[in-house]
Amino acid sequence: MEDHVEDDLQKALRMSMQYEPPEPKRSKARDESAEAPMEESPEVKNRRLQRELMAAAAEKRMIAASAAMATTGVSKSAEKNVSSPASEVSLAKADKCVPVVKEEKSSGEELSPEQSHQLFSMVFGNEVSRGILAQWSNQGIRFSPDEETSMGLVQHEGGPCGVLAAIQAFVLKYLLFFPQELVKDGPKTSVMSLSKRLQETQDSATNIFGSLTEETKSRALVRSMGEILFLCGNNRSATIASLRILDREIEGDDESSKDEIIARSLDGLSIESGDDLQKVLKVSTFTSPESALQRLEEIVPVFRSRMGALLFLLSALLSRGLETVQADRDDPTQPLVTAPFGHASQEIVNLLLSGMAVANVFDGKMDLGGGMFVKGILTPVEVGFLTLLESLNFCKVGQSLKSPKWPIWVVGSESHYTVLFALDPRVQDENEFEGRETTIRRAFDAQDQSGGGGFISVEGFHQVLKDANVNLPVEKVNHLCSSGFIVWSEFWQVLLDLDKSLGGLKDSTGLMGKKVFDLYHFNGIAKSVLGGSGGETTPVQRPRLTKLRVSVPPRWTPEEFMANVSLPGSSSGSGGGDGSGSKDVVEVSKPEPAQHAPLVDCIRTRWARAVCNWEGDPPSIV
Repeated sequence: MEDHVEDDLQKALRMSMQYEPPEPKRSKARDESAEAPMEESPEVKNRRLQRELMAAAAEKRMIAASAAMATTGVSKSAEKNVSSPASEVSLAKADKCVPVVKEEKSSGEELSPEQSHQLFSMVFGNEVSRGILAQWSNQGIRFSPDEETSMGLVQHEGGPCGVLAAIQAFVLKYLLFFPQELVKDGPKTSVMSLSKRLQETQDSATNIFGSLTEETKSRALVRSMGEILFLCGNNRSATIASLRILDREIEGDDESSKDEIIARSLDGLSIESGDDLQKVLKVSTFTSPESALQRLEEIVPVFRSRMGALLFLLSALLSRGLETVQADRDDPTQPLVTAPFGHASQEIVNLLLSGMAVANVFDGKMDLGGGMFVKGILTPVEVGFLTLLESLNFCKVGQSLKSPKWPIWVVGSESHYTVLFALDPRVQDENEFEGRETTIRRAFDAQDQSGGGGFISVEGFHQVLKDANVNLPVEKVNHLCSSGFIVWSEFWQVLLDLDKSLGGLKDSTGLMGKKVFDLYHFNGIAKSVLGGSGGETTPVQRPRLTKLRVSVPPRWTPEEFMANVSLPGSSSGSGGGDGSGSKDVVEVSKPEPAQHAPLVDCIRTRWARAVCNWEGDPPSIV
């Protein structure tokens, strides 16, 4: 039908372009005997045919639009949003020349009742409390109004922190390392990255973050959400969920007025079942990143609303595909939002970071025997993940999440997710010895079938020696294999005493690899802190940004040796302050006395024996 509509429109358009004004009317002698109707002149006939074609085309378009709104599935939405440039130009010309009634712009399609019930059950289960539903229905994706933490997404409700932290990590990626992607107009090549500005200028991080415009932050948010959704869709498509009651274009003089309009529209709205989802949800699928980003930009105010975090989670799940999500998981019978507190599961966080809703954080797959496998992280990631649970020996985070492409990590505790980041990608650079250790450790982990327990079979050990090109003396090999399995800690001690020429890590100086650098920790949950002037103090709800100075000794150097090391030109120590004008990664003397907080334990899972210092209150990961 659409082809016929276009043909009619084009025909009418050509006729209008060929249209010639009618000749002036001439008076005629009345022929009283002529009772038959007068024959139409070619000009009159041409105009009548033109009007009929235009009217018919308009009617067909309206009928087609109504039918599509009622019957088209989600898959049709993808096709509609990737119309060819030629057809768009053709329609634009026709609309200018022909007074056709334009169809209302559709913002998506409804889910089927089956999809809605499956989606709700997958996220919340069948016995979810109203408290958990309230947490997830009252958390928008909004930047902090506080100047010091203005680059951060603020959290007011418990539960959705896993979603917010993952988005926050990607937002920081764009703000710190891809500012040219956030420039709408003008040259992009001259834009200095935020990380470079922080390293080369005297401004503190809080001053530079506070100078970010709302437009820049909004574009970073849109880019981040788009990247995550396409990651979930295998870089082939992205599905964006919105609300039917917000279908039409949101009018308002500024962003705050749009927020107020949306808030009033959502007054009294609750989602407590799959039926509720089916009634209120609209979804659009895009195969073009440009079209998806345009749609996201249009509905940023919707994601800022109290339904924002939930809508984005649903978008990610639909982008991945509900059946594919269930296939990713180890136990698809459990809800993704965990009881009793409504926290985002590791599967949600992994989906947003890696594009797969796997439950584990190790690399690759683990063979459980009998043809059964459990899946971990299968591909490199842009931003990573660290967890307090690894320091408690509950799990082992693989190198994929520990060493992401950019120095940004979501940090997990028992009940909350926060974000850790560096301004300089060199914090992840490895020297010769660190690179050698990584190579050997990866070869060892590839043979470790214990889920990160740190031991392998004799057969696996021989494969490690071959893959890592380690030439151990026969007596050392026999000693390590005598118990029938090889433990990493014992193998590691042997490597420390093995010369480099044989594939070991023996270092006569003990100084290689020692460095310090700055990390920043952001906790988006709004907590009450005392503020005000003079003697008056009032509680202020604000997130927290903490700067940490991190000193990392060589991993193979004994603690007692480090206590006596002194390097030339290091009398100032690792120090505090902003470190402005100096390199972010340098070789240093022995560190200052260590300060401790649970975050330090997380950092040490990435940089063993790291020593951390900060000013003020300890950074909080809860």
